[in-house]
Amino acid sequence: MAQNSFPYTYFEGKIVPSEDAKVSVQTHALQYGTGVFGGIRGYYNEAKKNLYVFRLPEHCKRLVNSTKIMQLQIKITPEEIQSIILDLLRKNEAKQNVYLRPFIYTSALQLSPRFHDVKADITVYALKLDDYLDTQNGLTTIVSSWQRFSDNQIPTLSKVSGGYVNSALAKSEAVQNGMDEAIFLDARGFVSEGSAENLFIVRDGVIHTPTIPSSILEGITRRSIIQIAKDLGIQVVERDIARSELYISDELFFSGTGVQVAWVKEVDRRIIGDGNIGPITKKIQSIFFEAVRGEQPNYMSWLTPVY
Repeated sequence: MAQNSFPYTYFEGKIVPSEDAKVSVQTHALQYGTGVFGGIRGYYNEAKKNLYVFRLPEHCKRLVNSTKIMQLQIKITPEEIQSIILDLLRKNEAKQNVYLRPFIYTSALQLSPRFHDVKADITVYALKLDDYLDTQNGLTTIVSSWQRFSDNQIPTLSKVSGGYVNSALAKSEAVQNGMDEAIFLDARGFVSEGSAENLFIVRDGVIHTPTIPSSILEGITRRSIIQIAKDLGIQVVERDIARSELYISDELFFSGTGVQVAWVKEVDRRIIGDGNIGPITKKIQSIFFEAVRGEQPNYMSWLTPVY
C-alpha cells in the first residue's frame, strides 16, 4: 500500500482494506484504458475541526457525464458517488488534506477494446496530499512537441484514463528537459492546457483562457477561478490563444484539482512578466486557498463538510 494511502478503499460495492482492493491482470480497463476518473480534493480546517470536500456534487456529476459519453455500462447517480466518498472519508477518519480518486472502469475479464456490453464497476481511494506542484515559487514550462488530442479522437470533456497517455508523454518530455510542466497546443496550433491543468494568461489586466473547443477539460477549478475573478471585477475572456501570446503575457497560471492555483514564471526559456507572481494571480490564489478551507463565507456553498 502506498505510504500516503488511507487504510480503507471502496471496491466492488463495499469498503475494504486498501491492500485488498486489487484487480486481475486480465481486467479490460488495464489492457485498454477503458475507464473514466475524477480528481477531488478535501481540505482540513484545524480551527473548525472539519474536512471540507471541494465542489463534490460538481465532480460527481462530471464523472457520471463521463460514463455517458464513453458508454460505460454502470448505473450510478452523482448522489450515490457522493455518499460513497463521504462514507469512505469517515471510515478512514480523515483529518488532513486529502485527494480522492473515484474510478469507473470496465472490470470484465475479457478481450476486445470496446465500451458497450462490458461490465463496469466503481472504486474510490483516498490519499493524504498537500501540494502536487509548487504553488509558491513559480513553475518552468515548455510547449510540448506532443499535440493535445481533439474531441473527435478522444472526448476531451470526459476524463478518460487511456487519454492520459497523451499527458504522460508531454509531462515526461518536460521533466526530462529540466522543466516542471508542459503546455499543449491543440490540432489547430492554439494553446490548449497543461498536461493535467487548465491555463490562464493575464494581459493588460484582463484574464484570458482557452475555450472548450481548444481540446481542454472543462475544469471545475477553472470554473471556480472564473467566478472568483468576476467577483473581483476582473474581466475574463474565453478565446483562442496563440502560442506567442504566452511569451508576452503579464502573468500566467495553471488551475486544477491537483495543481490548485500555481503561477508560471517561464515558458520556453522566456521569463513571464518580471519573473514574480503577478498581482492578479496572487489575489486569486489567496482567495482560492481561503475558500477551499472554509474561510471565505461567499464560497461556503462550494464545500461539503465531512463531519
